[in-house]
Amino acid sequence: MVAVALTSGSASAQADREEGATALVLSAAQRTAALKDAQAEAATTARAIGLGGKEKLVVRDVVKDTDGTVHTRYERTYDGLPVVGGDLVVHEKKSGARSATKATNAKIAVASTAPVISVASAKKSALAASDAKSETASSARKVIWAATGRPTLAWETVVTGVQQDGTPSERHVLTDAATGKELYAYEAIETGTGNSQYSGTVTLGTAPSYTLTDTSRGGHKTYDLNGATNGTGTLFSDPDDTWGDTTAANRQTAAVDAHYGAAVTWDFYKNELSRNGIRGDGVAAYSRVHYGNAYVNAFWSDQCFCMTYGDGAANLKPLTSLDVAGHEMSHGLTASTAGLRYSKESGGLNEATSDIFGTSVEFYAANATDAGDYLIGEKIDIRGNGTPLRYMDKPSRDGNSADYWSRTVGRLDVHNSSGPANHFFYLLSEGSGAKTINGVSYDSPTYDGSTVTGIGRVKAYKIWYKALSTYMTSSTNYAGARTATLQATSDLYGAGSAEYTAVAAAWTAINVK
Repeated sequence: MVAVALTSGSASAQADREEGATALVLSAAQRTAALKDAQAEAATTARAIGLGGKEKLVVRDVVKDTDGTVHTRYERTYDGLPVVGGDLVVHEKKSGARSATKATNAKIAVASTAPVISVASAKKSALAASDAKSETASSARKVIWAATGRPTLAWETVVTGVQQDGTPSERHVLTDAATGKELYAYEAIETGTGNSQYSGTVTLGTAPSYTLTDTSRGGHKTYDLNGATNGTGTLFSDPDDTWGDTTAANRQTAAVDAHYGAAVTWDFYKNELSRNGIRGDGVAAYSRVHYGNAYVNAFWSDQCFCMTYGDGAANLKPLTSLDVAGHEMSHGLTASTAGLRYSKESGGLNEATSDIFGTSVEFYAANATDAGDYLIGEKIDIRGNGTPLRYMDKPSRDGNSADYWSRTVGRLDVHNSSGPANHFFYLLSEGSGAKTINGVSYDSPTYDGSTVTGIGRVKAYKIWYKALSTYMTSSTNYAGARTATLQATSDLYGAGSAEYTAVAAAWTAINVK
């Protein structure tokens, strides 16, 4: 990544800088035109950034800042094959100056694109390594694996089934096409007027004849799976447009929470992040509630472009609270931007991104029944003892998460390796030490005993989003996240600003230097 040296000036100058580096909200037609124009220039761009003759760029997304800077996100192919881990973002300023952020700096080249190991053998190996129930393997596709080590010809097999807790499984397995060795594997399913169970009486977007169809927010719909574990389910409808009764016994109540959560998250993206929906195209995902029987989880799936919620223990605590809804929807946001791979450090950053935006959505809602806090899942009581799933001020309070980065953090489950990034966000927002916010007491430590002064939650989440959408890639690790957020802060506030100093201090405070 290229860091631009900028100096800070007055408060008004900083405000102008932030406004200039903020993304424009593009209409569907404008976004389509921008994608088309970028693809037309892809060959020229590939040469300009020094890619090889067999490499081509495929446009995934375009972000235009108000100051004229354009950030174009690409996937890469080599000799016609997808390069997994070869994604990159090209940043072009109004002056024409270009720089690139790449998931890998390795030269993409392989001796041959002819596999030694057959597709059948690759599928068999992928199935053998799975511990899911009722698993099946799709036809493997031939790819270049470039996310770790030397670029290698590989087979990518998707093994589908059901995880041990009942969550669907979409396990991607990369197999060396020359030796049959497993190179990498990751899970693609990303987990963890109505009367709602968690947010009180809320206003819902519905369609004429009264269905849970939010016509003002991309057509978001909420469906009843009625205990099924596949399919779309039945669209919720009601004769008088009054939904739920605050209890889990009424099937509409969980739908109210899910539908409301999706609406607030949509508004947060649009009003705070200048983003028109999850993919930026103005098209909504959809929600499914009442998944399975007493299923204690919620998940996002890119395959269906949807959020799915279980009803919790004894079917009495649906996992549809506001921060959980914002969390799941934000997995879709990550998939549509950096695409942080759901494993190791990038997986922890993926989970942290959902926690960061989930809690930010909760604060944004300003809902008196579910006030904003830095606790994740405090309403759903998943453990049955009144404690939240995760704590952002001191992640280790949950008994499993890491407070600070270490060389072994990537070995943790992604819901626990998210801890250092959650801690970073809390410190950047609120600072270290003891304080009470909205009636909740926090006491956030630092790795080196330093004192961190926060810059406020709004600036913190704008910095994280800028980094996610324009500087992070599928392979970003903690060190890369520090670089990405510092670059984003430089864009928004200047490299000599108090905000830049605070971002650096917050990373140092969690041992990312």
